[in-house]
Amino acid sequence: MSTTRPGTVTDGPPPRTRTPRRPPVARGQGAVVCAVSLGGGAGAVARYGAGLLWPAPAGAFPWTTFLINVVGCALIGVLLTVISELAAPHRLLRPFLGTGVLGGFTTFSTYAVDIQRLSAHGHLATALAYLAGTLAAALAAVWAAATATRAALLRRSAR
Repeated sequence: MSTTRPGTVTDGPPPRTRTPRRPPVARGQGAVVCAVSLGGGAGAVARYGAGLLWPAPAGAFPWTTFLINVVGCALIGVLLTVISELAAPHRLLRPFLGTGVLGGFTTFSTYAVDIQRLSAHGHLATALAYLAGTLAAALAAVWAAATATRAALLRRSAR
């Protein structure tokens, strides 16, 4: 017997209240996580390979990272335009190619580090040109690639 309040006697432990189970946040997302992971690995390997093939000298304009980001943005414009025009794309297509491969391929963190390094080593003009040039070229690449892809798809569907 246990006492819960003075003068009250109960048999056994106090009753347990049951908390409702919440479904896990990622329930059903395993395939998406795998697709993004596999694609990200492939994109990162491609970016790393490009950096090994065309390294940028210290203090120089980082052309390899610049081109990776611009090409990656153009490919994102193509991909998202094509996917939006498809009747029913596979549910893993965008996570694998867009978030995974192209997200792993483009490297805006390296872009930020490059700007910091250039400015810290006294190459302020190069850092500012890289800062503005990458942003302008990446935005222009997405727009131009999406516009050209949409036009090509419209010509194709008109046949």
